[in-house]
Amino acid sequence: MSAQSNDKQTQNNDQLLWRGAIIPATIVALLCVVLFTVIRHQPGLWGSAFASIVVLMFFSIHLLVARISRDLDPMVTMALAMFSYFAKVILVGALLLVVTRLSSPESVDRGSFGISAIAITLAWLTGEIRAFLRLRFQLPLPPSPPQN
Repeated sequence: MSAQSNDKQTQNNDQLLWRGAIIPATIVALLCVVLFTVIRHQPGLWGSAFASIVVLMFFSIHLLVARISRDLDPMVTMALAMFSYFAKVILVGALLLVVTRLSSPESVDRGSFGISAIAITLAWLTGEIRAFLRLRFQLPLPPSPPQN
């Protein structure tokens, strides 16, 4: 297989993996928005919509970083993954702090946010695992050191 066709196959696998995760997560996000809008009205709408945006953005960035770092040295890839993870945790924490300080529970329902975030996360991870198992592609391993 040529390098160009290998790159296209890898790019196609990335798209299929992302699509396999984003579709069930988006469906669950929409269901949560509708459900919590009916149950908690406008605060439920804002809580579940905010959770949808945060979770979908968090996991999409993860796949983007994995795609960017694919051809890098494994140590650089690990460092980039760790930096990405901690940056996302800090940014999500800061975002949640700002929202809790700048909005009242009457405008953004915290329970709707939490339940929606958990449900969407479970849907994303389930979809991603299912897509990964369906693709059955091999993860690239670093080259072995030369034998003397």
